[in-house]
Amino acid sequence: MALHKGATDDSEQETEKERRRLSLNPFYGEANPVSGMTSAPPTHRLPDGPLPPSTAYQLVHDELMLDGNSRLNLATFVTTWMEPQAGVLMSECRDKNMIDKDEYPRTAELERRCVAMLADLWHAPDPTSTVGCSTTGSSEACMLAGMALKRRWANRNSDRYPRSARPNLIMGINVQVCWEKFCNFWEVEARLVPMEGDRFHLDPQAAADLCDENTIGVVAVLGSTFDGSYEPVADLCAALDALQERTGLDIPVHVDGASGAMVAPFIDEDLVWDFRLPRVASINTSGHKYGLVYPGVGWALWRSPADLPEELVFRVNYLGGDMPTFALNFSRPGAQVAAQYYTFVRLGRAGYRAVQQTARDIARGLAERIEAMGDFQLLTHGDELPVFAFTTAPDVTSFDVFDVSRRLREQGWLVPAYTFPKNREDLSVLRMVCRNGFSADLADLLMDDLLQVLPELRRQQEPMSKDAATVTAFHH
Repeated sequence: MALHKGATDDSEQETEKERRRLSLNPFYGEANPVSGMTSAPPTHRLPDGPLPPSTAYQLVHDELMLDGNSRLNLATFVTTWMEPQAGVLMSECRDKNMIDKDEYPRTAELERRCVAMLADLWHAPDPTSTVGCSTTGSSEACMLAGMALKRRWANRNSDRYPRSARPNLIMGINVQVCWEKFCNFWEVEARLVPMEGDRFHLDPQAAADLCDENTIGVVAVLGSTFDGSYEPVADLCAALDALQERTGLDIPVHVDGASGAMVAPFIDEDLVWDFRLPRVASINTSGHKYGLVYPGVGWALWRSPADLPEELVFRVNYLGGDMPTFALNFSRPGAQVAAQYYTFVRLGRAGYRAVQQTARDIARGLAERIEAMGDFQLLTHGDELPVFAFTTAPDVTSFDVFDVSRRLREQGWLVPAYTFPKNREDLSVLRMVCRNGFSADLADLLMDDLLQVLPELRRQQEPMSKDAATVTAFHH
């Protein structure tokens, strides 16, 4: 069946014509409400002629009012608030093409400085020689890191395998979907460590046990999107060190630090997860998550030039010199890179520490209040990423997490409910992401709304949700 069906007779065409006439507010005319346009433009084909800019703006603006309020979206990790000055700076740079480094050398310089700052933040052995690049987000950064792992493996094993050989990548089943995409697009076998019991992310020894001579690397996630927990990167590296001692296999680690790589350095400074571990070859992060920049910008860094195969790097002229580039995308705006540099110099280490600690404090406080209600059971407490997951208490039979998510959505809150993957498909949870801009006042309002919907949920005979696949629009 076609998704869109046109009018089938003259009567329907006249009805549609009248509806389009009434879709246009007479005040949208430039000067005289009774002159000019007589109907709104079509929505599924190009209009015959142009519109005044104010009219075009108002038509699009009005339709977008039906979107959810991003500040009330507790599903997304993506930044939903920045200072007005950052918005102005981004508007001044949105017409600059990030790839044209010779035409926009200062934007390229800001990108280079951001890479150096991250290399220093993540304890690279020599930040001046660390290679890295900006991306459109963590998904692209993960693709680039995976490509580098695969090419390094192919180069090391060129005497044993043709380039068409199918290697494997080890990761927890909780990884973000971009890693599944990478394995699919670049013909790599995904070997997934399942969840077991109360362990909701990768187990170091289980990951090491899956490695063989065809393993290009192991992915560790610093901040699982399922529950906000950090994976034990140091323990993973230790397990792989022991594997190398036994078998000679030297397996590199990539840290997917989409969120945690911009949280742990500031409020978990004693946690060793980064380039301080010699086995960590590369790290990515999302500037547009806890890097505190509007979407979309990500970052990928490699420990040293040796960890990024030279044949993957393209070089462009930059200020009369040589600028290496490594990206899947080509043209993209320089605005987000400028905004990332603005945020780095605006906040510094102390500022980032204050912002991330505030987010964690709000997450922990909200988790404690939800647990104290008695209807819910926490899986995590918001004490790693400012994120926590919870499910209904064992004795709750009248409603489930999908009922809660649906009722909160009626109040404007977007709180995802979803089922965990293989081996824990019996577990369905709610997850709340506390970002910069989600204040204690907003947390109070959320609690007020949750307390308001609970009495009715408790009076239900049974959960309204019969099929988890059909009751939520959230797909992890």
